[in-house]
Amino acid sequence: MKSTLLSRRDLDFLLFEWLRVEELTKRERFAEHSRETFCDVLELCEQLATRYFAPHNKKSDAHEPGFDGATVTIIPEVKEALDAFAAADLLGMAMDTELGGAQLPATVAQAGFGWLAAANVSTAGYVMLTMANANLIAKFGTADQISTFVKPMLTGRFFGTMCLSETQAGSSLADITTRAEPHDDGSYRLFGSKMWISGGEHELTDNIVHLVLAKIPGGPAGTKGISLFIVPKFLVGPDGSLGERNDVVLAGLNHKMGYRGITNTVLNFGEGAFRPGGEAGAVGYLVGEPHRGITYMFTMMNEARLGVGMGAIALGYTGYLKSLQYARERPQGRPVTSKDPAVPQIPIIEHADVKRMLLAQKSYVEGALALALYCARLVDLQHSAESAEERDNVTLLLDILTPIAKSWPSQWCLAANDLAIQVHGGYGYTREYDVEQHYRDNRLNHIHEGTHGIQSLDLLGRKVTQRNGASLLALNDAVGQSIAAAEAAGGDLAGFAAELDAVRRRLTAVTTAMFASGDIEAAMANSAIYLEAFGHIVIAWMWLEQLLAAHGKTGDFYDGKRQAARYFFRYELPRTAPQLDLLESLDRTTLEMQPRWF
Repeated sequence: MKSTLLSRRDLDFLLFEWLRVEELTKRERFAEHSRETFCDVLELCEQLATRYFAPHNKKSDAHEPGFDGATVTIIPEVKEALDAFAAADLLGMAMDTELGGAQLPATVAQAGFGWLAAANVSTAGYVMLTMANANLIAKFGTADQISTFVKPMLTGRFFGTMCLSETQAGSSLADITTRAEPHDDGSYRLFGSKMWISGGEHELTDNIVHLVLAKIPGGPAGTKGISLFIVPKFLVGPDGSLGERNDVVLAGLNHKMGYRGITNTVLNFGEGAFRPGGEAGAVGYLVGEPHRGITYMFTMMNEARLGVGMGAIALGYTGYLKSLQYARERPQGRPVTSKDPAVPQIPIIEHADVKRMLLAQKSYVEGALALALYCARLVDLQHSAESAEERDNVTLLLDILTPIAKSWPSQWCLAANDLAIQVHGGYGYTREYDVEQHYRDNRLNHIHEGTHGIQSLDLLGRKVTQRNGASLLALNDAVGQSIAAAEAAGGDLAGFAAELDAVRRRLTAVTTAMFASGDIEAAMANSAIYLEAFGHIVIAWMWLEQLLAAHGKTGDFYDGKRQAARYFFRYELPRTAPQLDLLESLDRTTLEMQPRWF
C-alpha cells in the first residue's frame, strides 16, 4: 500500500532523475557514499516515520505538554520516537564524520527529514532544532564547546534550541534586552527573558543546549551589539558529566493552535531560582567573538528557515495524498451529462472541480518539494565547492532563494491543506480525519522563523540588492539555462519556456524601476506582494526543470508531472501579472492609510 505521508516515487524522481544526487559522490566530501546508501537512509527515515512518529501525531495534538510548576509532562511516545531516531545515528547524518556524523549530502538528509515532518511535525521539531543548533556550534564554537555540546547532541543525549525573540521585541531583535555580564573565569552571566522557544523545556534528554542572543554591557547599540551564548540547562563538567542546574527557568508554556506536541516556552534567565556556585545569573559561554551574534545566528536561522519550509511542504504533501485517497474512495454524485438517478454514483475524483483542487495541491506541494531539495543541493555544493568561484555563485543563489523556500511553501502548501479539507467536504473539518490538524499545524509555519512580511523585506530590501544585484543575476542565469534547454526541446516545453521567460524579464524590469524611482518607502510597502510574485516565478522554474527531467519518458507518473506543470503555468503563473502591475505603479494605498481611519 502506498504511503500517505510522502511519495517515495516522487522523491526518487527529484533526487535521482532530476538532481542526480549520486553525482555528488564524485566530490571528496561525499566519496564514501553511493546511491545505495542514499536509498537506505531514505528507507530508514520512512520506516521510523511510519512506525514511531505517525502513530502518536493525533495523540500529541490532543494531549499537549503540561506544566505543574516544576516539571513538564509529555506523552511517552514522543521520547520513544526521538530515542529511535537517535539510535539510528541519524541526528548527525549530514554532519562531518570527525564529529560523529555520517557526512551525507544535505539533499538526502532534507528528504529524510521530510518523512518525519509529514508523520509528526511537532516531534520532528525537536530533531530539526537540535541539528541546526549543532551545526552552528560546530561552525563557530571552540574545540571544547564542540566536544562538550555538539557530540552529545549527535547521540541524542542533549537537544538544542534557539532563543532569539523577547516579548517586547518580537522580530525586532535590535530591541532585545537580555544582557550578558562577563565573569572572571571567561564565562558570562545572563539575565533576561526569551519568548516562543520551541523545545525550551522537557525531560526528553539529559540536557538542553540553549543558543541565546544577548547584549554585553557597553557594546554597540542595536543588532551590532548582540552576542551569542551557549546556555545549557545543566552545567557540564570537563569529563562530560552533568553538574548543577543552571539558572534557566520555565516561566510558562504557550498554547498554540497547532504544533501542539512540542513545548513552546517562555524562559527566564538569571531570575535566581537556581544559582550555580551561589552566584546570580545563568552561566553562558560566548560563541565566537563579541557582538557578532546575529551573524552567527543567521547560520541556524537560515537552516531553520529551510527546515520550516520543508515542514510546510511535508504537511501540505501528506494532506494532498490523504485527500487524493479519499477522493478515489468516496462515491458521490453522477457525471454532469447524466440525469438518470439510477446511474451508479461515481468517485468524487471524477468530478472536474475535485480534479481542479487535487491538481492545485499537486502543483503546490510537488513544486515546493523540488525547491526545497534544490536549495539543499546548493548547500551540498557550498560544502564541497571545488573553487572559490563555484562557492560564491552557489551562495548567491542560495541567499536569494532562502526567503522563498521558507515563505512560499508556508503560504501555498497551507493553501493545499485548505483544499484537502474541501475535498473531504464536511468530514474535512472533523477531528476524525487528519486534514484539519494538518491545516492547524501548517498555519504556524507562516510565522515560524520570520513572518511572511519579514521574509519579503529580507528578499526585496537585502537579497535582491546585495552586491549590486549579484544574487538576482545569479538566479536569472540559472533560470535562463533552463529556459534555453526547454526551448531546444521544443513542443509544450518551448511554450512554457517562453511564458516563464516573459514573466521573469518583467520581474527584473519592475524591480529595476522600483528602485530607480527613488521612492524606497513605496517600493518596500508592497514587499509581500513582491515575494508572492517572485515565489510563483521560482516555482514555475521548478516545474520547467521537472518537465525537462521527465521529457521523453512515458507512464502515468510522468503524465501526472506534465499535467501538474500545465496547471501551474495556466492557473498559477498568470497571478503574477496584476501583482507586477501593482508593484510597478508604486501604489501608496497602504502607506497613506491613517491609523485613525480604521
